Amino acid sequence: MVASPTHHIAIIGAGPAGCTLGRILSLSNIKFTIFEGDASSTARWPGGTLDLHTQTGLAAVKAAGLYEEFLKRARFAGEALIIADKNLKRYLDIGGATSKSSGGRPEIDRHELRAMLLGSLPEGVVQWGRHLKSVSEDLTLHFDNGDESGFDLIIGADGGWSKTRALITDQLPIYTGISGSEFTIRDAAFRYPDLDALVNKGSIFSFGDGHAINAQHIGDGRIKVTDYGVREEGWAMKNSSSALYPETLKTLLAKEYAEWAPELRKFISVADEEPVVTRALFMLPIGLRWENRPGVTVIGDAAHLMSPFAGEGANMAMADAMKLAEYITNSATKEALCENVAAFEADMFERAKPTQALSDKNLRDWFFTPGSPGTVIERFLVREVTQLEGPVVGTLAAAYIYPRYWWMKLWE
Repeated sequence: MVASPTHHIAIIGAGPAGCTLGRILSLSNIKFTIFEGDASSTARWPGGTLDLHTQTGLAAVKAAGLYEEFLKRARFAGEALIIADKNLKRYLDIGGATSKSSGGRPEIDRHELRAMLLGSLPEGVVQWGRHLKSVSEDLTLHFDNGDESGFDLIIGADGGWSKTRALITDQLPIYTGISGSEFTIRDAAFRYPDLDALVNKGSIFSFGDGHAINAQHIGDGRIKVTDYGVREEGWAMKNSSSALYPETLKTLLAKEYAEWAPELRKFISVADEEPVVTRALFMLPIGLRWENRPGVTVIGDAAHLMSPFAGEGANMAMADAMKLAEYITNSATKEALCENVAAFEADMFERAKPTQALSDKNLRDWFFTPGSPGTVIERFLVREVTQLEGPVVGTLAAAYIYPRYWWMKLWE
């Protein structure tokens, strides 16, 4: 029997990437500590829902030995999807699925995923309320409430504005040009059955005139409503709940969306006024690389932050965690650990670049292309198929998708 490596690993962040990494390392009895800035697991509601993909997120769940638990929490009906224009004209309409008929992208609520991952970790490995301020050259971690040192490897899974990343590159996220707001409709089936039926336990993404209104079903009966638009970088701050009343924001949005379908406008007009979140969307440059810095690396959004319009952020983060765990467990010595982390980074750079490009192309198509989504739906679908199934299947899909939409538009 081969002994497990004796490394001591520091993981910054208890999100999907950090917890997935910790879980897989625990299966090999590798010592690690997760430092999380939140005061507790319930301090912040990780709202929204994710679709996990076969080659990335689901592969990581299986590597973590949690697939059966995942199936108990997954919502295969959440694969239902509508892509429409501002008049609610549907360009894609996919019904929900079951575990047997799944298209390989089952939904799971973010809070369910986090609960599953946290519940799988050894007791006491997560230190809550440890907000990282910086990492010094000697690899000391400086928190608001004290310092920590003595780690063989520090892994930043601390998001797009990573403090860990600052030690290996001075690159900061750049603004995508898109900002928006998030609302919630509680008890949607009881209060607004028409909207609940429209969402159909899945998602609606509607686009037009550089804007979007999206709605996603959450497993507890809520609908998460998001609005995005081409806006100045300061929009989110100017319209945050600390800057103006939520009802004022809803009035402003009503004017912006005055010419949209009444069903879509209703998602915003009836939404609860607490909580309301505004946010600006940022990204890291496509193909970002850095020279390996022994003793520290970053994964997930900290390494390749992208917009949410490819649905790949959490999937890539969990895949990073899975692959990095493999490199770590195959490192018998500290020297091997340094070499293997450098090899992991080289692999991550190559894996992340096409996914970053996909996300950016989708953003450009949805928000910056006249006539979207009708003018871009074909290439969007071909990109999605290619991403999931590879270029050969993508080419075959294109031979079906383009003629289908050509005939559909011709008959209109």
